[in-house]
Amino acid sequence: MSKPSIPKGTRDFLPNVMVRRNHIFNTIKKSFVKYGFLPIETPCMENTSTLMGKYGEEGDKLIFKILNSGDFLGKTKAEDLEAKDSNAILKNISEKALRYDLTVPFARFVVQNQNEISFPFKRYQIQPVWRADRPQRGRYREFYQCDADVVGSDSLLYEVELVQLFDEVLSNLGLKDFTIKINNRKILSGIAEITGMSDKIIDITVAIDKLDKIGIDGVVKELTEKDIPEEAIEKIKPLFSMSGSNAEIVSQMKVMLSSSEIGLKGIDELAYVFDKVELLGMQNAKFEFDVTLARGLNYYTGAIFEVKANNVSIGSICGGGRYDDLTGIFGLKGISGVGISFGADRIYDVMEELDLFPDTSEESTKVLLINFGEDENKSLQILNTLRKNNINSELYPTDAKLKKQMSYADNKNIPFVIFLGEEELKANQFNLKEMSSGNQEKLDLNTIVAKLK
Repeated sequence: MSKPSIPKGTRDFLPNVMVRRNHIFNTIKKSFVKYGFLPIETPCMENTSTLMGKYGEEGDKLIFKILNSGDFLGKTKAEDLEAKDSNAILKNISEKALRYDLTVPFARFVVQNQNEISFPFKRYQIQPVWRADRPQRGRYREFYQCDADVVGSDSLLYEVELVQLFDEVLSNLGLKDFTIKINNRKILSGIAEITGMSDKIIDITVAIDKLDKIGIDGVVKELTEKDIPEEAIEKIKPLFSMSGSNAEIVSQMKVMLSSSEIGLKGIDELAYVFDKVELLGMQNAKFEFDVTLARGLNYYTGAIFEVKANNVSIGSICGGGRYDDLTGIFGLKGISGVGISFGADRIYDVMEELDLFPDTSEESTKVLLINFGEDENKSLQILNTLRKNNINSELYPTDAKLKKQMSYADNKNIPFVIFLGEEELKANQFNLKEMSSGNQEKLDLNTIVAKLK
C-alpha cells in the first residue's frame, strides 16, 4: 500500500499554523469591515466559459479544468481525438473549472445579482483559488486570496482608500518595511501609442512587467521576439532608467507622453492619487510610481497596484487595479470597478521569516485544569465558570500522571494551568501557574477569572 500523500502545491495546516493564518485573515477582515466592505462567497467552481479568455493566454493555461462526470469522452469527435486537438476536446469533456482568482467570479456575481445589490457595491471575499502552476517557494497551486473591490463608481477616491487599506492591514500585521507600487494602464497604452504599436500593447506590457526578473536585455530580447521594431524599442528604453521622486517621474512621463491623450490622462489620475495619499499620510508603507509595472492580466484599465515586502526574497504579497469594463464581458456595460487582493500565503511566509506572529492568540487554550481525579462535578463547574467568562479552557480528561498533563499544556502552548487537588477544591483556593515564568500563586476562582480575562 502506498503512503498517503497530497498533490504538489497543496498543504495540510496543523492547528498552530491555522491559528497564525486566522490571525492574518481576522486582521484583514477587521480593516475590510472598518472601510465599509460587505462579505460575499462564490462557488469554488465556475463554468469554464466564465473563466477562459479573461486572464490572457498564459493565465488560461493555468486554469484547472474539471472533467465532466460520466462518459466525458462520449461527445468527443474521433477526428479531434486522433488529431490530439486539446482545445476542441476540452469543450466536450470539461464544462466547469476551479476558479483562478476571485475577481472574474465577482464580475459574474455582480451581473447575475445586479438587482439585489446597491451601487457603489463594496465587497470583500476571503476564499481559496487554484492555479495549475509549477510549485515553488511562495507559489502554490491552492492558496487563499483576500479581496476587496468596489464596483459602480469611477471615483479615484477609491484608489486612495485601497492604498490606505494596504498600509493599514500590513502595518497592523507588524510589517514595517514594504512598498506599494502603482502604475496606470492608460500610461502603458500611451507608451504603446507613441511607439506606433498600439496593437501590440499586451506584448509590450507583458515584457516590461518582467524587468525586475529578466533585466533590460531580457526585456529587449522578448520585445524583439514579439516583432516590436528597433525604433519602437528605442522609444520604450527611457522607461528603464527613470528615477527620482514620484513627482519627478510624473514630470518626466508628461514629457515622454506629451503626444498621447490617453497617456496624459493616466498621468493625471496617478497625480491625483499621490496628492491625496500625501495629504492623509501612511503608517509604514513606501508609495512608489513604477512605470514598468504592468501585471500580466488583460482586464486592468486604470490604476495597477503591487505590494512587496522589502528585504524578503518573496514576490509580490498584494496586488490589484481598476477594471472599467470587466462586467461588460458578461453583458453589463458601464460598470467601473477597482479592487485589491492580499496574498495570505505569501504574507504568512513573510511574517514567519520576520518573526512577526504574536505569541498568544484568542484561538488558543488559555488555561488547562490539571485533573487529580478529585470531585469531578466541582471540576466541571469550575471549567464552566471559566468558559462563561470567555476564557478558553480545558479540563484534562483523566487523572494521568502530572508530567503527562504538563507536557500536554507545553505542547499546546497553553500559558496557564490550574491545579484541582483535593485540598484546593475543599478550600476553594487554587494554584494558578504561569507556564513561561513558572510563577505560581494561590487564588480564589473570582480572582483567577479577573486575572485571566
